[in-house]
Amino acid sequence: MKKVLVGLSGGVDSAIAAYLLKKAGYDVDCCFMRNWDSALNNDTLGNNTLNNDICPQEEDYNDAKSVAESLGLKLLRKDYIKEYWDNVFKNFIDEYKAGRTPNPDILCNKYIKFDCFLDYAMEQGYDYIATGHYIKAVDGENRTYHKASDLNKDQSYFLAQVSKRALDKCLFPLGDIDKPEVRRIAEELNLNIAHKKDSTGICFIGERDFRKFLSNYIPMKEGKIIDIDTLKVIGTHNGVYYYTIGQRKGFGVGGNMGPYFCVGKNVHHNYLYLTSVQNEHYLYSNSCYINNINWINELPGNDIEIQCKFRYRSVDNNVFIKKISDTEAILTYPQKIKAVTPGQQAVFYLNGEMLGGGTIDKVYIDDVDMNEYLDKRVIGHINDK
Repeated sequence: MKKVLVGLSGGVDSAIAAYLLKKAGYDVDCCFMRNWDSALNNDTLGNNTLNNDICPQEEDYNDAKSVAESLGLKLLRKDYIKEYWDNVFKNFIDEYKAGRTPNPDILCNKYIKFDCFLDYAMEQGYDYIATGHYIKAVDGENRTYHKASDLNKDQSYFLAQVSKRALDKCLFPLGDIDKPEVRRIAEELNLNIAHKKDSTGICFIGERDFRKFLSNYIPMKEGKIIDIDTLKVIGTHNGVYYYTIGQRKGFGVGGNMGPYFCVGKNVHHNYLYLTSVQNEHYLYSNSCYINNINWINELPGNDIEIQCKFRYRSVDNNVFIKKISDTEAILTYPQKIKAVTPGQQAVFYLNGEMLGGGTIDKVYIDDVDMNEYLDKRVIGHINDK
């Protein structure tokens, strides 16, 4: 009988993953991971849970204990607070300081769930780990990974930076069922988390007032808000780090030109660039440079058409991909795409199969770097005023 260690989060998805594996005949144990300590990590501003009788992580642990007891499964506990800080959160903050928009969920999967946790499970003699992710593994001579049957819940995007070696050691029992069925099974089992709200916010941290949360680690600094079309200063902000490309509210500016969108930022000068809805063309690019690519399965050729997600909830876009090296590529998309954002992940698909993904590093319009183009429009003009 194969031994499986399930990452039990206290939510309904991982609970039903554990149940389905037990039902399928696996020898199942569970493990709860705690990766964030608000007191240790100076998580004060923007944290509305500080006055709770019990912190959210311990609430989740209690839910995980209740599930394990209900299913008759052993529950272990591991703390990866230091590993999360060193490998996930420091990178998260460094990227924001550089004016980029990272995805901590992707880093958490790469460095914690499918690295630290996997290594621990293998050291303890388990054959596999398992999670409640919605992704479909198709076994064969070369195991492949596809979008889940429930496309609304598909989480393949978040696993694109996980190594093929790690994915091949993981079981994904929810790949062929949808969320309503998961909740129905939990109800049938009388689990107290059957209708627990899905986790939201930052991976393992939760919901925060994001701007205030970031200010715990990146001090606020007032700067100019500039309309990139008129080149007029239309307001002030408290720090360019707190905004992301495509954002359309929270600027504190109005007028008859609105609504405004964030189109770019200059960290050195602390300038935030906005564009009005009438000038959305400043948000569109037609190519980008991708680095830090992790390949799950290789491309069947080079300079070919594939599908790409530039954000988790974005539609699949047809793009042409040309590899520069094993970890770099240029994507082109003549139809133009809105708000492709440095720091975010571009995840590659071919007919529903996830091939891998990498970090969006530079974005271009007609071979001109978008950041350089915006800076050239603004810097001399504003500095001369």
